[in-house]
Amino acid sequence: MTLPITRLRRWFAGAAILMIAIVAGMYFYARWRVRGVVREIPAQLGLDIQQTAEGFSISKSVQGRTQFTVSASKAVQFKEGGRAELHNVKIIVYGKDSSRFDRITGDDFEFDPTSGSVTAKGKVLIDLEANPEGLKKSDQSAPPEIRNPIHVETNGLVFNKNTGDASASGKVVFETPQAQGSAIGVEYVSSTGTMTLRSAVEVNVDGHRPARLSADYGVITKAPRLVVLTHAHMFRPGEQVRSEHATFFLRGDNTVERILAEGDVRSELHGKSGAHARADRADLTLTGTRNQLTMAVLTGNVQLTTQGEQPSEGSAGQVTLNFGRDEILETVHAAEGVRLAQKRQRMSGATTPGSGQDVEMTAPVMDFIVKGGHQLELAETSGPPRIVISQPDTKQMTVVTADRFTAKFTDTNRISVLHGESNAKIVGSAPGQIDRVSTSPMLDAVFLPQGGISTITQAGGLTYVSGPQKAWAERGTYTDADQMLVLSGSPRVVDGGLTTTAQTIRFNRTTGDAVAEGNVKSTYSDLKAQPDGGMLASSDPIHVVSQSMTAHRSSAVATYTGNARLWQNSNVVEAPRLQFDRDHRSLVAESSPTQLVKTVLVQVDKTGKVTPVVITSAHLTYTDAERKVLLDGGVTAKGADAILTARQMTIFLVARSQSTAGARAGRSTGAAPNSGLSSLGSSGQVEKIVAENEVVVTQPTRRATGDRLVYTTADDKSVLTGGPPSIFDAEHGKITGDSLTFYRHDDRVLVEGRITSPSVTRTQVAR
Repeated sequence: MTLPITRLRRWFAGAAILMIAIVAGMYFYARWRVRGVVREIPAQLGLDIQQTAEGFSISKSVQGRTQFTVSASKAVQFKEGGRAELHNVKIIVYGKDSSRFDRITGDDFEFDPTSGSVTAKGKVLIDLEANPEGLKKSDQSAPPEIRNPIHVETNGLVFNKNTGDASASGKVVFETPQAQGSAIGVEYVSSTGTMTLRSAVEVNVDGHRPARLSADYGVITKAPRLVVLTHAHMFRPGEQVRSEHATFFLRGDNTVERILAEGDVRSELHGKSGAHARADRADLTLTGTRNQLTMAVLTGNVQLTTQGEQPSEGSAGQVTLNFGRDEILETVHAAEGVRLAQKRQRMSGATTPGSGQDVEMTAPVMDFIVKGGHQLELAETSGPPRIVISQPDTKQMTVVTADRFTAKFTDTNRISVLHGESNAKIVGSAPGQIDRVSTSPMLDAVFLPQGGISTITQAGGLTYVSGPQKAWAERGTYTDADQMLVLSGSPRVVDGGLTTTAQTIRFNRTTGDAVAEGNVKSTYSDLKAQPDGGMLASSDPIHVVSQSMTAHRSSAVATYTGNARLWQNSNVVEAPRLQFDRDHRSLVAESSPTQLVKTVLVQVDKTGKVTPVVITSAHLTYTDAERKVLLDGGVTAKGADAILTARQMTIFLVARSQSTAGARAGRSTGAAPNSGLSSLGSSGQVEKIVAENEVVVTQPTRRATGDRLVYTTADDKSVLTGGPPSIFDAEHGKITGDSLTFYRHDDRVLVEGRITSPSVTRTQVAR
């Protein structure tokens, strides 16, 4: 709100000084020169003499110095009533100290001794000129040059010698080298030392930026020295200032010490970006002989509005403006509920909503540093400040608070960067969404040129909370364009039962989706045991590590890439890319040209020894509710004493409740668990394995091939069909048939064939 106030003080401090000088000159003319000269004319001329005098000149001297001279071409005194007339009158006033050279001329004057009134019959011309060197020169010497005379012209001037009052009902015209003006009617009351400009006060100020001052009414008093204008109105091309009352406080030399505007003080700036300012009261302090403005205090509902492509608003209870050399505005102190609002840029000709947001900053106190008298450079707040950033199109709102704000501005007086500390806090809200709250010791915000936030960086230890989603990091940067918050410096994000750490974590504050990069580790906790589940049915945590992660909060699905590894208890899945659905406890793993999907389960042999079972494949799909592991793209399962390969493989798991019950029963009877392939996926006991296409089973002493293998744990047997199936035994040779059934517990092989396809047994004989 600096620009309109700067113009306000220039208007008052420039034009009002001229106005004061003009009316002050009229004041002294009416009070001293007219009363002290014109009232004495009858006595000096001897108006009781009954004759006509032609061409005379009289003067009055004190201590050898002439105070004034009066000359007239003709004087006539009438017997009836003792009235007297003076013609072609010229009065020169030098003053008691010869410091003046004031000239008063008129064609005709009339003196009425009965009423004591001296009346100018027609036009009166007054030229007021200071002559500081008068005392140093000879008596009655005119100044070497007429520099800055004040010229006054009026008609029908009336002066009463009894009361000392003077008045003129007609138009009063005055002129200086810098201004011209007029008023209708002037009245001077000697008992109170008050001069009144009755109406239509007008002053035109010349110069580089001409201006016009008008008022309905004006009053000038001697004690105290005041000039009071009613309904004062200042005009310049494209701008204007007005108030109900304007009071000018004068020093002894008639220079302006202070200007007080009261009652709906308003200023307007017209143009491409119009501005309007108002206050209940404006108090301006001036100093020096040139009446330099040093301070302006605006109080009472101070408001500022600007229009154009970047509209803004400001308000405060009190605003103090401090001016330096050449009346250049240097600082602004705003107090009592300060509010600064900047609207987003309105794009001309745009048919869609513009980018950016509306920004509103409030604080108990704001201090501004101004560059070049009109450009905001720096602002600081005192007391708890608050910034509200709103997006009218989406109704999203962000509230930023801290103990103190420091702001820098662009060359268009818009906020460019903002620093806040300590106890910085950001609260983001949107219709139908949970509030998003982040806190930190300090923050830095960068604003868009068209208005609104570009980025906000919080440092020194960030905490973020949005419902069940929480995050911690040393540093966080929020970008409004994509609603992304980037966390760095040991970031950790907790969302319900999911905890993720990484080198950097980016998540969308609107959707809650997250992207983690570098040494990612996720832990899914707060899990409930699933009685009907299989491999991931335990209530123990599920852990995942990878190089990167993308998590979708709405679907509870996370995708891990780059050496991804998931495990729960002893069950492990490794893959280049791994997708995990927390809600359904489902898993999809995919290989890359250089890395296969690897699944590690456990195998328990006849002695109870636990050994790993490693399964590799191109793809893996698992859903815990179905208890079915789907493997394809070439599958290899390596157990303690067997290797199974196939193009596809499906592993059916026993429900966790049944597996747990069986384990308890086995422990109570002392029975050993199943061995070999029977322990694939031991977390959820294997119920059946189905391998298809190019099936190969390799053991130390035998090798079997076929198109399909079905293994069941209940009877610990494998049925191999298709191909036709065959088995090669180092001891018995090669065996083929329509179906081969072999049992793990006693190494029996059952060969079945049809009439059209009898079984063939080849026995290898040792040599």
